[in-house]
Amino acid sequence: MALQPHFGKQGVLLVNLGTPDAPTPAAVNRYLGEFLTDPRVIDNLPGVAQQLLVRGIIAPIRSGIVNPFKAGGSTKLYQELWTENGSPLKYYGEVVTEKVAAALGDDYVVRLAMRYQSPSIEAALGELLAEQVSSILVFPLFPQYASATTGSVHQEVMRLLSKQQTIPDVKLVNSYYEQPELIKVFADNARDLGDLDRYDHIIFSYHGLPQRQLKKADDCNHCYVVDGCCGSISRVNQFCYSAQCHATTRAIADNLGLSPDRYTTSFQSRLGFDDWAKPYTIDVLEEWAKERGAKKILCFSPAFVADCLETTIEIGVEYQEEFEKWGGERIDLVPSLNDDPRWIAALASMIRQETREAVA
Repeated sequence: MALQPHFGKQGVLLVNLGTPDAPTPAAVNRYLGEFLTDPRVIDNLPGVAQQLLVRGIIAPIRSGIVNPFKAGGSTKLYQELWTENGSPLKYYGEVVTEKVAAALGDDYVVRLAMRYQSPSIEAALGELLAEQVSSILVFPLFPQYASATTGSVHQEVMRLLSKQQTIPDVKLVNSYYEQPELIKVFADNARDLGDLDRYDHIIFSYHGLPQRQLKKADDCNHCYVVDGCCGSISRVNQFCYSAQCHATTRAIADNLGLSPDRYTTSFQSRLGFDDWAKPYTIDVLEEWAKERGAKKILCFSPAFVADCLETTIEIGVEYQEEFEKWGGERIDLVPSLNDDPRWIAALASMIRQETREAVA
């Protein structure tokens, strides 16, 4: 039971990574400029060097803002991703927020924020505080913890709240990578596709991270030091992104009754030349197509709860094209959670579990 009675409603802040406001060079440049200058995202450069590199070279070139007559690579990809509803990440975020609020009822105030661009964390927190909520649950829409995602969200929330004269009770959700209801939704989405035995192999593809960031999570004492470091979760690696990803894979595979030889955990979206979490999804696909003659692959993306660039375009288009070049035929994507009623129910249930003591 709460130490003191709460007179206001329970605030809930759902936070995803972010998306450009439009698929235009200017909007993509703004998004990349904010995203890639976060010191938790690019963590191996001094602040001034990072600002100069991102705002002077990376963002202008990738967005195409340096050439107003030709969109850059990132802008073209967002143009492919965009739908009549706009960015899928933002659209589904808004729909989920509305439906979760309805499921939770009048005792809750639910707001959506993006770590980068809009709606901003600052604006969403302002709305919750204006509602005079008694407490705020910060719920990042990333099942696995990473410094560059959940850690960045938590830091920004604390930075903004530190400016307030009065700070309500705040609870920060770290991760929910093995939460049974979440796992069941991912597994059921695969079951909805039919007989899984028709696939030569199943890949669980997660967004990658540089290995240096993984090592920082345990002070460089476990990750890539101990053999089989991701084989189980312990006190030492409880906050390791890679270990949590492998745990998510095992939980979904167990739910589906898959034997370990039927699936691989891998990582995508590598940038630069540093070593990232391995194996790389693109390498796994190449091996299965070229060396094992695989024709059909099923791919989960359990680090993402909505359609986005990494799922729809990177896997669904770019990896599909490469797979065909290597002799494969088809990569089927397990549908994202998006606004699936089962995901809405699971999310509302997790929020209730996290806030039960606060509203008691």
